[in-house]
Amino acid sequence: MVVSLLAASGAAAMAQSGQPSQPLIGPPTAQDFQGAVPTGTAQPGSLALTLEDAIARGLRQNLGLLLSQAQTATVRGQQLQQLQDLLPKVDANLSENLMQTDLAAEGLRVPGFPSIIGPFGYTDVRANLNWTALNLSSLHNYLAAKHDFRAAQLTADDARQMVILTVGNAYLVVEADRAEVDAVKAQVATAKTSLDQATASHDAGTAPKLDVLRAQVDYQSQQQQLIVAQNQLAKDKLALARVIGLPMSQSFTVADAIPYAAFDQPDVQSEIRQALAARKDRQASAETTAAMAEQRKAASADRLPTVKVSADYGDIGVNLNHSHGTGDASGTLTIPIFKEAQFRGEAALAQSQLDQQKAKQSDLDAQIEADIRDALLDIASTEKQVAVAKSNEELAKEELSDAQQRYAAGVNDNLAVTQAQQSVAQANGSYINSLYQHNVAKLNLARSMGMAQNYKEYLGGK
Repeated sequence: MVVSLLAASGAAAMAQSGQPSQPLIGPPTAQDFQGAVPTGTAQPGSLALTLEDAIARGLRQNLGLLLSQAQTATVRGQQLQQLQDLLPKVDANLSENLMQTDLAAEGLRVPGFPSIIGPFGYTDVRANLNWTALNLSSLHNYLAAKHDFRAAQLTADDARQMVILTVGNAYLVVEADRAEVDAVKAQVATAKTSLDQATASHDAGTAPKLDVLRAQVDYQSQQQQLIVAQNQLAKDKLALARVIGLPMSQSFTVADAIPYAAFDQPDVQSEIRQALAARKDRQASAETTAAMAEQRKAASADRLPTVKVSADYGDIGVNLNHSHGTGDASGTLTIPIFKEAQFRGEAALAQSQLDQQKAKQSDLDAQIEADIRDALLDIASTEKQVAVAKSNEELAKEELSDAQQRYAAGVNDNLAVTQAQQSVAQANGSYINSLYQHNVAKLNLARSMGMAQNYKEYLGGK
């Protein structure tokens, strides 16, 4: 019978406990950035939410960022596991042993000698040292783990850029919805004025019933558009609350009206060079490439000899009061003789992964350049669209005013008024959409530059 108490030091216990070496949590997906972990409870009244407040909340509670930080912690744990392979492993053992032996059962029968020996016991207190003093493969694996950890940190930094872009876009959507609701409300008021005017003219006998019916249809159509716009605003506010972790029942309004600001077109090549130096995902890709290069070296180092040292020292005796110190030490040099298929296979696999990563890194550089060029093209295009839409809006309002005056003077029926109101509605919608697209393009440029934290400068025209 053996009773043992084992106290293990360092990370060796985890390495020996069967813990998985692969991450338990994968990197966040694009969908993860659309969610968050809600905090707090809904407060009475309506919260005035600024864009800065929304982004600050998102950087605390966004699910994509939280998952990225958890991934970083996972990779850090794997780095520590790799480090332990380079460090000595020390265990302390306390064992109490009780034995009784039947010699006859073991095949030993000596006349006049007892067939049963015991019971007898002894106590053993001992420290054990196991250390792989030389293993270049483990060293390269540890260096690879260091690069992986740095890549995870940079990926988490890049996730902050994604959060700012996601929250900023959601906020701009709500702001555009609010502007749309205000515009439709104005159109409802205008349609109501036209209906009252047509009704008064009909009652006075100066306008046919058709004018009243036409004005009433137009008024009710605008009311329907208002219901649709208000519903879309409510849904997009829920989406914004989800992104920043705001309680779903919390009432809030967007407090910032993002005005139009013309953007000074920068030098494209200068922006690309700056982005290649600043983008965290590009830096993370470089760290991943370095990690895979170390793994390739580790695969080659498997062919090299390894040196292991083992030692133990402790007291053994009938009990601790009657014991004596004992110990032993040994060193082992292991030289691989014939594992060529395994070594070649590991090297080929590591080289293939390294080649794939290098190709992805080159593609990422091209993608960064494409992102910047796309964003600059969108900014230039939407800037022109905003100018045209604003001009159309002013012309449509002037057309509506003229049609209303002509109808009041009895020159025309109210068909021209109805058509002018539709033109105003279309012009308002076009202006609101083009302004939203312009601001989103500037946010996309900030993210493509790796400068999303400077979103205020970009939205302000830089």
